[in-house]
Amino acid sequence: MTQADRTEPRQQSNSPRGVLAAVTESRFALWVAFVLVHLWLGLVNLYGPGLPLGDVTIMYKFWSDQAFSAHYIVGIDGPFVYPIIGLVPMLLAAAFGASVYASTWLSLIMLLNAVALASLSGWGREKRNVTAGWWWTGFLLLLGPIALGRIDAVTVPLAVVGVLLLATRPVAASFVLTIATWIKVWPAALLAAIVIASRHRMSVAGWAAIASGAIIAIALAYGSGLNVFSFITQQTGRGLQAEAPVSTIWLWLAAFGVPGAAVEYNLDILTYQVTGPGADAASTIMTGVLAIAALATAALGIVAARRRVPALDLLPVLSLALVSCLIAFNKVGSPQFISWLAVPVIFGIVLAARGGISFRTPAILVLAIAVLTQTIYPYLYVWFLSLNPVLLVVGTVRNILLLVVFGWAISVLVQLAKLGNPDDDDPSSAAHDWPTAAWPLGR
Repeated sequence: MTQADRTEPRQQSNSPRGVLAAVTESRFALWVAFVLVHLWLGLVNLYGPGLPLGDVTIMYKFWSDQAFSAHYIVGIDGPFVYPIIGLVPMLLAAAFGASVYASTWLSLIMLLNAVALASLSGWGREKRNVTAGWWWTGFLLLLGPIALGRIDAVTVPLAVVGVLLLATRPVAASFVLTIATWIKVWPAALLAAIVIASRHRMSVAGWAAIASGAIIAIALAYGSGLNVFSFITQQTGRGLQAEAPVSTIWLWLAAFGVPGAAVEYNLDILTYQVTGPGADAASTIMTGVLAIAALATAALGIVAARRRVPALDLLPVLSLALVSCLIAFNKVGSPQFISWLAVPVIFGIVLAARGGISFRTPAILVLAIAVLTQTIYPYLYVWFLSLNPVLLVVGTVRNILLLVVFGWAISVLVQLAKLGNPDDDDPSSAAHDWPTAAWPLGR
């Protein structure tokens, strides 16, 4: 071997590509980037334009003050827009006093995300899923302050931990995902995907029902009555929120000056909605459209499961299909909804590394959706509501990409349902799930 041959690996490792590869494979570098991104998002939330932490410092703090000072607890003494456990993180944010409520909230979210990243990367025992960790870190940065500044930010890390627990600790997974659902409803889509696609379906469904029953019983014991279900009834009378994909039609109608088409602020639910020809009718039918789309997606997943498609392939795709369905066909289009997409994509990246379906396409699309969302909210949100044509184009492209993500998931589900798993004639075969020995949390 020549001297040049001996020095070639060292020179290659010192090249820009080699240095980049070393950094991206380093769990230490990932943690440094993860912390820096959270510090940046915290600063933007606290001091950035557009009041990105408005819901936290206004509504969440108000509900907390009511509970501690006036002894009036939303969800117990009166209706609540969120499921009852959604109040818990809001109360925890008041632990160090009202003056630091916002900072405590941001610290709480950072702590939860850190636990989820530790779960994802193996709790320091070995290097695992660094790629998924880097993707999530980049997603948070591109989505911007809204990634930390809403109640949804509590549910995302819980959901990440829940899906990571599934293969080895299905009871714990069910419990964590149920808690997340009783904070914000959307993780129910993940539970539905698990019940459809995983061999742990009975255990997960049973423990989810038990946990939900316990939560309802505790609320009733404290005198909630039907208020424990008020998060359902509080949503029924809503119109079309300005950011929702379906609202794109009326935004452009208003931009072109169609009589009656406009963006108006609803004082009852404190959000901007669109009005115009057919908007009320669309608002009425969108709940049904969402239900039909979700049921059709679930039915497609059931067909694939009955054809013995391995959960390694089916579960992350079905999770993405159901979660993206909840966003694409929802008449409420709050920007924080985009944070939900992180969970099925992380799930997909993890399982793709273990022989599952490639999630490169949705991973790239969701990053694009994140950056387009931050472009609109919070910095230029006023311009968007003022029907600035550039911002309307950004919003339109963002909403089209949401439909593309849903379409990608549906197309893969169709392919899986068609192909099935003809090599597996044994319904009890382990091919229906992933190998637990390779799972992120180990045995």
